Amino acid sequence: MVDFENSARQAGSSGAKRAVVVGAGIAGLAAALRMYRAGWDVVVLERSPARRSSGYLLNLHGPGYDAAERLGLLPALAPRDIGFFTSVLVHADGREKFTIPATVAQAAVGERALSLFRGDLESALYDAVAGHADIRFGTTVQTLTQETGSVEVTLSDGTHLRADLLIGADGVHSRIRDLVFGPEADFLVDLNHMVGAFPLETVPTHVPEGVGTTFLGPRRTAAVMNLGPGRSSAFFTYRSPDTAAEPAHNADAALTSAFGDLGGGIADALHQLAADPAAAYFDSVGQIVMDRWSRGRVVLLGDAAWCVTVFAGYGAALALDGADRLGAAVAAHGDDLSAALDAWEQSLRPEVRKRQALARRGISRFAPPTRVHVWLGDLMLRAIQLPGIRGLVQRSIQRANN
Repeated sequence: MVDFENSARQAGSSGAKRAVVVGAGIAGLAAALRMYRAGWDVVVLERSPARRSSGYLLNLHGPGYDAAERLGLLPALAPRDIGFFTSVLVHADGREKFTIPATVAQAAVGERALSLFRGDLESALYDAVAGHADIRFGTTVQTLTQETGSVEVTLSDGTHLRADLLIGADGVHSRIRDLVFGPEADFLVDLNHMVGAFPLETVPTHVPEGVGTTFLGPRRTAAVMNLGPGRSSAFFTYRSPDTAAEPAHNADAALTSAFGDLGGGIADALHQLAADPAAAYFDSVGQIVMDRWSRGRVVLLGDAAWCVTVFAGYGAALALDGADRLGAAVAAHGDDLSAALDAWEQSLRPEVRKRQALARRGISRFAPPTRVHVWLGDLMLRAIQLPGIRGLVQRSIQRANN
């Protein structure tokens, strides 16, 4: 019991309920912030030894923007908003096909939207919660047991924690999901694609500042954004019939093999990756599909629970919205945690189902299966610039966000 008493003093001595959050990404930090605001003491466990500051570009609009507003994040996020930028579709050698002005995307999405780097959103969340939570880096959960009124975990440093609620927000390869619900293979639906993303330390010489270039080819897409020093990045995705055979720890070799024939800004980005392969996020693309996101006093959140994938373009929005709704449900149901988790899941599951379905249908936009699909995609993107078609696209996006 001494370990539990010591950990209680470290987490706070207010007598409030305690939540342990596993994972200091967007979902975990948002959950920590929301639970603190609901009056709980919060401990955050993160396996990485330090904060991560890079990542790919993401968009917050619709419920994601609304959740960021409810969480009080907009004042911190607004100065980091990249805004809308010009998109240029290119041939394999980097020559321009056609341009989509920034105003087209702005008109389609509307004013209540933010474009951010993942690291900027995580930084805003961290700054908002760091003074109110016990955040422990380089720490993982080794074992987990549940009793009627608590959940107890043994940590990698040998200490123990007792909590009223444990939130597993530790990503698609969740340790908490493995411990409580079973192995990843029971829930992971492989979409047979790989994705890579990394920041560019040097702005790409073949891409003008304020422009994002995209190559769309059969079964693959590559995009490079030059938004100035410290704000530029690259994104790649390609079809893989056997993702298990991909060199998961060698993004440089895998991406060069898949995209090394391309020129322009894409070649620039690959050269930079060769100098620092560890800078890349590189993984297979898969969705987590579960019948239930909670068991007893353990609940999964974000990619650990549902993972809509980058093809949905909605992962960060769902993480924020899910965390905010979780805190609201727990606050509304008082001591009845089971009812709170049931109500939370009922409210969120329809949105998750919709986003996962949209992601599966959207794969062909990211990795068109044939040259005919590439041509049709180009035709659609050109047509978006026509006023009448632009209005249809805007209404379609608005329906998706409702």
